[in-house]
Amino acid sequence: MSAGGIKPARPFQQAARVTLANPQMRRNLRHATTTIREKRLRAVAELPDWEALRDEGAALKDHVMAHLADALLDLEAAVQARGGRVHWARDAAEARGIVADIAAAHGAREVIKVKSISTDEIELNAALAERGIHAIETDLAELIVQLAEDRPSHILVPAIHRNRAEIRDLFRRKLGAELLTDEPKQLAEAARLYLREKFLTTRVAVSGANFAVAESGTVCVVESEGNGRMCVTMPGVLVSVMGIEKVLPTWQDMAVFLRLLPRSSTAERMNPYTSFWSGVTPGDGPQEFHLVLLDNGRTDVLADEVGRQTLRCIRCSACLNVCPVYERVGGHAYGSVYPGPIGAILTPQLLHLEDRNANTLPWASSLCGACYDACPVKINIPEVLLYLRGKITEEKPLSAEAIAFKTAAWVMSEPHRFEGAIKLARSGQGPLVKNGAIHALPGMLGGWTEARDLPAFPPQTFREWWRGRPAPQPRETDGQAQTSEGELLAPQRGDRGPA
Repeated sequence: MSAGGIKPARPFQQAARVTLANPQMRRNLRHATTTIREKRLRAVAELPDWEALRDEGAALKDHVMAHLADALLDLEAAVQARGGRVHWARDAAEARGIVADIAAAHGAREVIKVKSISTDEIELNAALAERGIHAIETDLAELIVQLAEDRPSHILVPAIHRNRAEIRDLFRRKLGAELLTDEPKQLAEAARLYLREKFLTTRVAVSGANFAVAESGTVCVVESEGNGRMCVTMPGVLVSVMGIEKVLPTWQDMAVFLRLLPRSSTAERMNPYTSFWSGVTPGDGPQEFHLVLLDNGRTDVLADEVGRQTLRCIRCSACLNVCPVYERVGGHAYGSVYPGPIGAILTPQLLHLEDRNANTLPWASSLCGACYDACPVKINIPEVLLYLRGKITEEKPLSAEAIAFKTAAWVMSEPHRFEGAIKLARSGQGPLVKNGAIHALPGMLGGWTEARDLPAFPPQTFREWWRGRPAPQPRETDGQAQTSEGELLAPQRGDRGPA
């Protein structure tokens, strides 16, 4: 992705108003997410053990989180044993510096990139540009976003908000391509001709990673276009930036996720390209390999008992494609490289709940639970959303609305307080009631009646009616007295028995 970062420039509610005003983007999104959603359902239905597979994926990720330090040390040792170098980056600035120093040390003026979301998180492209190094995105969708000087709007399909005609016009302007139509074959050919030269001439590549196997030091990238395979094999120097949560202990663990990921992301039985590499092999592929292990707030997320399940994420984007909020507002409204439901819980946590704009993201949800149902590793996103809302609200100074709700809770906690409040409201509502309803409340309460009327308080509450009704009269039934409500009364001493 050509631009990025995880700090939203404005609150979600403000950003959403802008994106909602773009009908073309909304049409593109609706078409794309509907198509992906339907394909995914068919792909998942082919596996009778899908739910068991989800359980296993979630359990494996939880095991990794519980033993993360050991797994990372094993990974470091295995990579070094195979000729690679491992760098530890506490934050984005350290990671950017490591990558830029490596590229500069080889005199690189250009680097090619693949699987870029982690490098987007640390805003690597801008840091490289400051050092005079141009980063070239090689994934087709990310190339489109970069050429358009745009921002990605989807984890898996960064240019999902653009249609083919827009891309054709972009390639004409930026690549000088002579495109007569917007047929996918022509668009792909234009990108291929541009990128092929870069693959053949660029000496340094930067990749992300989907997984890494601790026992062998093997890093994995899955993708659909073959650009990843070119990036991780053709340049002489390869730098991979990987979030620390991507490590898996064994090769056997990989088998689970290579079944979960493609069906959840692109609705395929397997990814077209799955590339593995382990350190350095003389005469084959990059002769210098660096693995940058990125923390950038992840250990703080790991320390949170509720929030740590977020680190199970395998970046499949299934939660985005089923989210009714994402489908309408698109990825730009989230202001982070991690949009959609997973971004709404990951971004504020990575920023330690200290960014005011990111702290609005947990409210970017209807809490319908579709994301939880779709997640291949069973991240309970609604649970984390509610948890984060609670934490963010607790740290805020009490607003007038919060004081009002606390007062209401105190009143409703005792029956006599509640009854007194009802009587007070009933006696004071007179001037506001018209035709049996309250159409406008005064002052700060006015928001409650902006879009709906409130019914007027009735002249009598249920409790008042109940207390004022006539006492039930007992009647005889087979030797027992029965009230008018049908309650049987046991015979009392002195009652006369049946004749």
